[in-house]
Amino acid sequence: MIMGFAQLVCGQIIKGLIYLSIEIGFIYYMITKGINNLIGLVTLGTQEQGMYYNEATQLYERIDGDNSMKLLLAGVVTLVVIAMFCITWYISFKSGKEVLIAKEQGQKINSFKEDFLSLFDKNAHKLFLLIPIGGLICFTVMPLIYMILIAFTNFDVNHQPPGKLFDWVGLRNFKILIASSDVLTDTFWPILGWTVVWAFFATFTNYFGGMLLAIMINIKSLKFKKLWRTVFVITISIPAFVSLMVIRAMLNPHGIINIGLINMGFITESLPFLTNPTWARASVIITNMWIGIPYTMLITTGILSNIPSEIYESARIDGASPVKIFTKITFPYIFFITTPYLILNFVNNFNNFNPIYLMTEGGPPTLDYFKGAGKTDLLVTWLFKLTRDSFDYCYASAIGIIVFIITASLSLMVYSRTKAYKDEEGMQI
Repeated sequence: MIMGFAQLVCGQIIKGLIYLSIEIGFIYYMITKGINNLIGLVTLGTQEQGMYYNEATQLYERIDGDNSMKLLLAGVVTLVVIAMFCITWYISFKSGKEVLIAKEQGQKINSFKEDFLSLFDKNAHKLFLLIPIGGLICFTVMPLIYMILIAFTNFDVNHQPPGKLFDWVGLRNFKILIASSDVLTDTFWPILGWTVVWAFFATFTNYFGGMLLAIMINIKSLKFKKLWRTVFVITISIPAFVSLMVIRAMLNPHGIINIGLINMGFITESLPFLTNPTWARASVIITNMWIGIPYTMLITTGILSNIPSEIYESARIDGASPVKIFTKITFPYIFFITTPYLILNFVNNFNNFNPIYLMTEGGPPTLDYFKGAGKTDLLVTWLFKLTRDSFDYCYASAIGIIVFIITASLSLMVYSRTKAYKDEEGMQI
């Protein structure tokens, strides 16, 4: 119960005092702030900010109320502090147990100086990981917990602290999004359907397009292989957002593509690349191929170079056709190696914000959708609009959790059934 007591008994005075001071500091923090922060985390505030009329001064005066956002953040910080203290307590307990056993067995007990110097030798990994772990906790774990908890509140446009407090609502937001008669439900399911369609086509068009491009460039009879690779790699060197903005300008009704087709007499009026829902969806998929295919080409090129040429020569001697060679040798080997990349790419496309927002901003808009969401909006772009335009943070947070559940479940389910997971040594060339 007393951190550092075992170390103090065994002569590790400085180490024991450090542990003891941590416990005293934790108790002081909990008494002065921690308990109130936990209470605020439960209540999320009781007094709203407002104005009241002071009879004595004959003036309206402002009442400083609670701020649910600050209370939630303070509560999350306190929970993280408690978790870190529990970990430190366990380390202290384990260290104390080890030093007591060493004393009973008559072994040498390290001094504080020896323990400190070990941080630059055998325990250097602990020293080097200290700052990254601290940064991870402060800038990733705490914000992540904070945003997850918002999904279980009614933090929306009607509950903006400090003027209006928000409160815990449990799973209500998930129910409204998934299974209710609310307009949010009527919006969620169509957008989810298009998100799945987009992720599928954006992933597999780039995957197979890059694979076929790499195979074509890898043909022995093709000349200037390095030149062709360089031409396609140039698209990678240009920032994706620049390419997307340029292509968007080209596809506008008065862009170079429409004007060029009209001048050449192929069409009489501008094609609705970005204004018609079907055209817009096809446009973003095709544009994404321009950006993504070169990446897959580079990965596949490296894999193809590892396949021995003798395998192909033996297959040709046996009378195998090019299609047979591809389906029995090339594709199985590439797929075995790139399965994790393929799953990761699908997850990334599920949350691929840039191609959709920079090309169409989620449009074209339609009255069938809620709060500005358009026909090409993904869940991630709709989430962005809910926070930027509607200030419905609780629904946006709930959507983020749903997206994580869907992508994590699909990734684990698919990968656990692939040969790359079940038989890591199975593919031998």
